[in-house]
Amino acid sequence: MKKSKSLKHSSEIPAIYQEYRDELKGYISKRIDFKEDVEDIMQNVFYNLARIDLIENPIEHISSWLYSVAQNQIIDFYRKKKEERFPAFSDKKEDEWVKNMLEILSDPNENPEIKYMQSLVWEELETALAHLPAEQRAVFELTELEGFSFKEIAESTGISLNTLLSRKRYAILFLRERLQEMYRDLLNE
Repeated sequence: MKKSKSLKHSSEIPAIYQEYRDELKGYISKRIDFKEDVEDIMQNVFYNLARIDLIENPIEHISSWLYSVAQNQIIDFYRKKKEERFPAFSDKKEDEWVKNMLEILSDPNENPEIKYMQSLVWEELETALAHLPAEQRAVFELTELEGFSFKEIAESTGISLNTLLSRKRYAILFLRERLQEMYRDLLNE
């Protein structure tokens, strides 16, 4: 970490941004999984810096201030995500959707119509899975198609349970949206 400087005039902000950008981005990236969220937090940190009246409130230790604001932004980010993520993940609608789709795919009925329907569903599912980010696809396939628990995946990969849950949730949301029309057609028949 660089020796902390003071900041007394807003004209110094571009130089501060250039000097601390990469280091601060690395700090945030270690705590936040998605690149877009890292960028949002970086913008918020420097937005907060630009809003300060430096004449009345000069910052004596800019490095400490930047990391403190970044840490607060990260905490706020997880607070908001926690409110969104966990109730939505346990949403019965999502659980029901996955359950119904897997029942259709695993129906042992030898009826030619059902076999044809299953082949269409598998084809659509494979196409949709191919459009997911690799991390989300892997978690979905491991939990839903191969039967691994989140705990087993976390232990074998070293990826946190919360990260795995988040990736699966995003995968389900994407797949549900992508396969919605076909799913409705199957349930109405």
